[in-house]
Amino acid sequence: MKRALFPGSFDPITNGHIEIIRRGLALFDEIVVGLGLNTSKQPMFSPDQRLRWIVEAFRDEPRVQVRPYTGLTVQFAREVNAQFILRGLRSAPDYEYERNIDLLNKYLDPSIETFYLFSSPETSFVSSTLVREVIRFHGHLEGLLPPHIIRDIYALYPGGRPVSTTFSPSATDPSHGS
Repeated sequence: MKRALFPGSFDPITNGHIEIIRRGLALFDEIVVGLGLNTSKQPMFSPDQRLRWIVEAFRDEPRVQVRPYTGLTVQFAREVNAQFILRGLRSAPDYEYERNIDLLNKYLDPSIETFYLFSSPETSFVSSTLVREVIRFHGHLEGLLPPHIIRDIYALYPGGRPVSTTFSPSATDPSHGS
């Protein structure tokens, strides 16, 4: 059985992550989504919330398991008997970053292979970091996140849905037009 680990902090899980996992299911028998709990990061959402969102996103897919972990990803891959680490790539800088991690993982455990999938054009611009910015400024989340996460975020944050869909310089700059 070919099992892959798809690790990340998923703060929050995006449509880009989900796309890579779904495409990965065509290549692997099982995918373990590893929710990395990094104590040096200050997440926007709690580990429990992120775990619930991931589980809900794949509730109809028995070949996807979701497990939280701490420590080295390659050690967790061994723990869950994953022969592969699945990663998504959006751009050349992603590749450079991921390549260095892959080299370290190969040094730590040469038996675990990293497998890369390129993001589709529809999701290549989506990252959890950018989504958090959109959330902070009450922007529209449709197309970036699954509907169940959008619903929860609008309920969690004061102000709910964004008031405006377009930026208007006159709304923020009283001197505009004078």
